[in-house]
Amino acid sequence: MGSCNPMMETPEEHDLIAAARLILKELDSNRKLSNEAIKILEDLATKLSSMAKITKPKDEENDEVDELSDIKLQLDSIQDKIMTWEVGQSMVWDSGSDETNEYLKSVKDVKRLVERFESLNPSKDTEEHEVLTKANDVLQTSMARIEEEFKHILVHNRQNFEPERLSFRSTDDDGFDSTLITSFEDNSFDESIRRESITRGSEVHIMDLINPIVIPYLKNIANLMFDSNYSKECCHAFISARKDALDDCLFILEVEKSSIEDVTRMEWATLNSKIRKWTKVLKIFVRIYLASEKCLCEQIFGSYDVVTSCFAESSKASILQLLNFAEAIAIGPHKPEKLIRILDMYETLSDLKPDIDSFYENGSYLRTEFLDVMTRVGECASTTFLEFKNAVGANPSNAAFPGGGIHHLTRWVMNYVTTLIDYSNSLNTLLKPESDEQDSSSSPDVSPGVENDEFSKPSISPMTSHFRSLMSHLESNLEEKSRLYKEDALGHLFLMNNINYMAEKVKGSELRTVLGDNWIRKRNWKFQQYAMSYERSTLSSILKLLKEEGLHNSGSISKTLLKERLQGFYTAFEEIYKSQTGWSVPNSQLSEDLRISLSLKLIQAYRTFVGRHANNISEKYIRYSADDLESYLLDLFEGFPRSLHSFHRK
Repeated sequence: MGSCNPMMETPEEHDLIAAARLILKELDSNRKLSNEAIKILEDLATKLSSMAKITKPKDEENDEVDELSDIKLQLDSIQDKIMTWEVGQSMVWDSGSDETNEYLKSVKDVKRLVERFESLNPSKDTEEHEVLTKANDVLQTSMARIEEEFKHILVHNRQNFEPERLSFRSTDDDGFDSTLITSFEDNSFDESIRRESITRGSEVHIMDLINPIVIPYLKNIANLMFDSNYSKECCHAFISARKDALDDCLFILEVEKSSIEDVTRMEWATLNSKIRKWTKVLKIFVRIYLASEKCLCEQIFGSYDVVTSCFAESSKASILQLLNFAEAIAIGPHKPEKLIRILDMYETLSDLKPDIDSFYENGSYLRTEFLDVMTRVGECASTTFLEFKNAVGANPSNAAFPGGGIHHLTRWVMNYVTTLIDYSNSLNTLLKPESDEQDSSSSPDVSPGVENDEFSKPSISPMTSHFRSLMSHLESNLEEKSRLYKEDALGHLFLMNNINYMAEKVKGSELRTVLGDNWIRKRNWKFQQYAMSYERSTLSSILKLLKEEGLHNSGSISKTLLKERLQGFYTAFEEIYKSQTGWSVPNSQLSEDLRISLSLKLIQAYRTFVGRHANNISEKYIRYSADDLESYLLDLFEGFPRSLHSFHRK
């Protein structure tokens, strides 16, 4: 072996040698190294070997030949180990961790050989180039194998996903915390995930989507493939495996693939059920499953900048499947019964938007699509509300509502609007303030002593503006319906009942905070006016029969006319009794007040008339006493027509 004179050691080399000795000392004392430390040391060894190869003097060429022979023997040994697994269909992973580690070690060895010879940049037709070509072939074969192994481990180590009993880890900045187990159908869980945030620095609920034991192996394979310039193949294997897993998750959650045509043709009962399930599924899928999927991606690819792209590609199909259902709802018919469910969908999407923004990059397709669908669902909700409001104003009636009670439209609208209070924030976001022109089209209030400022306050919210407009639409429609009654008194009673119901419904619910006490006072004044109009229509003609006008002729009273007046009164009272016992006043306090008011006016007038003319009226012409009439008035407004003919005196 040739020799050479040692070169003078420079200060830089002195520092380098000191650092190398320190590394050797640390290696002797620390047998366990991280993957990153091992990789750096392997790169260092490769670099030193390359430098030694380049700087060797010519008199050491014989040693180089011997070294090349050793390398060829080493490569042959590695090739034999790797090619052994190319025979048959078995997986290295299935043979146990020892075999897996041995195989990966062989892959790392051939990778180092490739790097060593590539650094020498050997010329073609040289023995070194031949070795490099062979090493590259072996490396390519091994990369194809570990790509399959990577996907195999991902697929065969999935954790069972059971939505009926979700178990996941609660983590924060300090690491993993306790395990939370809950039911998919539990409403409290539904609310808990509404409040959770998955942004960094706050509490996160993470499921183990695959067995945690295999994570180091997956990370090791990923590092090996990335360092060997096989990052695309590794990402493709991950995306393929996890895409299937996400599809299976939706299948377990009973999410069906339905076209837009399928959704638009569904009966409302079916669609209602599907929307309710969709809102729960989307929360679980985004806040638990996708959060866990992003975490898994970071665990495996955290050292590289492919986390976001791999996660986006693997989750793309599943998230679009869920969004397609929402889009189908958004473009479907704007039926009023859908509004609550559409608002549920909008609020779910709105609540999850920060989570989606944290998952996907700004400007990414999925982030944009999520926002677009949320916007379309919101527009559908606002359009549905406006069409509902217009439909209330135009609701047709061909016949008068029986008994003058509370119309089913009034009940439905008031109950419906009361429910909408729960969506105040969303409605204020989605509804545009009504224009002055729209406001002025509403029928004005004429109640004395109260400012007509329902639509004049510039500070009222869009929802308040629209709710007040809706109430005006309803009142206008009720006024149209009241004109269908043949009896004016019944028309007034109908309006009294319905306006009173509206006022009481607002006063006893959260609607009071939206429409305001001033609105309630105006409706109280209105229904009282209708009550007075009812009384006038009912009593004006009958009370005329008990007046003195026309009874006196030349200073004396005509007994015949007195008798006719009294009989006419009884006939009129019997007609009132017969008809108005069939009329309805559902509010017990209101019906009691009406009976008392009628009694005070009618019975007092009857007593006075009979008492004043007792000497001129024969007892046989007195059909009812004042107490009888007062008792009969208690039968009014019960909704069951009766007759007084059976009570006539003989």
